[in-house]
Amino acid sequence: MTATESILSESGIRPTSNRILVLKELLDSTRPLSLSELEKNIHTLDKSSIFRTLSTFLEHHLIHPIEDGRGIVRYEICHGTNSCTVNDMHVHFYCESCHNVYCFEDIPTPIVSLPHGFSIHTLNYMLKGICPKCEH
Repeated sequence: MTATESILSESGIRPTSNRILVLKELLDSTRPLSLSELEKNIHTLDKSSIFRTLSTFLEHHLIHPIEDGRGIVRYEICHGTNSCTVNDMHVHFYCESCHNVYCFEDIPTPIVSLPHGFSIHTLNYMLKGICPKCEH
């Protein structure tokens, strides 16, 4: 069993060829990927197959969505064991020039104290500006 298949199995997801391809693409990426980017990178799958796979991953808390600053949802792997927690969340940076999203995994998102009865399931902490490549 490959590492990708093990991750799927440990998350309670049957390791089909489509799921392995999508997970491998997400694991190999250094940044969160959108549905369109996944479709562009995985030539053998259509958009609906990738979307169904992402939906399965979301249901099993293998990935979490982030909004990239333009209203486009991107996906990245949760690093928790069998679940995404607030502790998996980190700061992201959206470059207003090249439209890339960068992960700052060493910078945790600030935890906000909420009134009684509210619970946080996910955070999206996005900084916007210009990346070093576009600054010049």
